[in-house]
Amino acid sequence: MEHKILVHSHVGSDGILQLQVPTEYKDTDLKVTITIQSATPPQKKTPEELGWTPGFFERTAGAWEGEPLKRGEQGEFEERLWELL
Repeated sequence: MEHKILVHSHVGSDGILQLQVPTEYKDTDLKVTITIQSATPPQKKTPEELGWTPGFFERTAGAWEGEPLKRGEQGEFEERLWELL
C-alpha cells in the first residue's frame, strides 16, 4: 500500500527533522522518499551583495561606443542521437 503525506515542518538548529507516520504503519519496515523544499521563497540579493561595485550596471548598460557588434554565422545545427536510460 502506498500512502502520500505532505508535511510542513521545522528543522531545529540540530538539523533533526521529526516525522510521524500514521499508526497503521507501526512495527513495520517502510521505504520513505523525502523531497526537501524551502517553505519560504529565497531572498533576492542586491548586485552589491553579489560582489558588484555600486552603480556598475547603471554605468555600463548601453555604454558601448565602438563599432556595432555583429553576430557571426552560426553554421549548421548538429543533430545528436539521445539514448534514454
